[in-house]
Amino acid sequence: MLAPFLIMLREGLEAALLTSIIASYLNKTGRSHYMPAVWIGIFLAIALSFFAGAALQLISAEFPQKIQELFEAIVGFIAVIVLMSMVMWMKKAARTIKDELQHSIDQAFASRSASWALIGMVFFSVAREGLESVFFLLAIFQQSEGYSAPLGAFLGLAVSVILGLLIYHGGLRLNLRLFFRCTGILIIFVAAGLLSGALRNLHEAGIWNHLQQPVWDLSQSLPLSSPLGTLLSGLLGYHETPVLGEVLAYFVFLIGAMLLYFRPVAPQQNAHA
Repeated sequence: MLAPFLIMLREGLEAALLTSIIASYLNKTGRSHYMPAVWIGIFLAIALSFFAGAALQLISAEFPQKIQELFEAIVGFIAVIVLMSMVMWMKKAARTIKDELQHSIDQAFASRSASWALIGMVFFSVAREGLESVFFLLAIFQQSEGYSAPLGAFLGLAVSVILGLLIYHGGLRLNLRLFFRCTGILIIFVAAGLLSGALRNLHEAGIWNHLQQPVWDLSQSLPLSSPLGTLLSGLLGYHETPVLGEVLAYFVFLIGAMLLYFRPVAPQQNAHA
């Protein structure tokens, strides 16, 4: 439950921040009458995300067992790649995202069809977050049972909307740099767990049969069905009986991703100055 909550909280807040910056700039520049275009872009992006998620879920349900395992592995690998791309993008773009969005708005109004350009800008900004969320949630839902994962995703999205509204109306001042730094670290752990789970899916699909020696068996002392096991599984990718390949994939990815994440970012000059 915690992993989908965390992912949707971060994704939802990113989308809320993007739209808040756009809405605030429209108000500041006397263009608030263009807000309906912003809402159209948001609703179109949400509709696309729901359609893509439902389509992928329906398609995968028709697959034979081994093909379904392969599909889940592919979704898991895509989710890991997109997760890391999202984390690294936000790390680099956090300092300049406001200026870049405002510059894009000015470019939209310089075109002949300002409303359509604004709809397109909002649509692509929100749709990117929505489609990223689709792959994350599909990968997590496929490795989870029951309703805890969907509930966690819904709660994370709800909290992100509330925080976004509070930030937009000035009632909440959140240290966004610290928030994204901390959630970025946690999401790297989630991605490592998804990677090891995807490798497990490849084995169950009959494609990957190497490094299958069991490393430990904690099914008696810390089973996945226990509260702590469920917590560790959702947040850190814990498995009670992992094999060598899964453990190696987990820690090699985790160490490499952390080194990349904490590497200093070279200062960039503002291209619009």
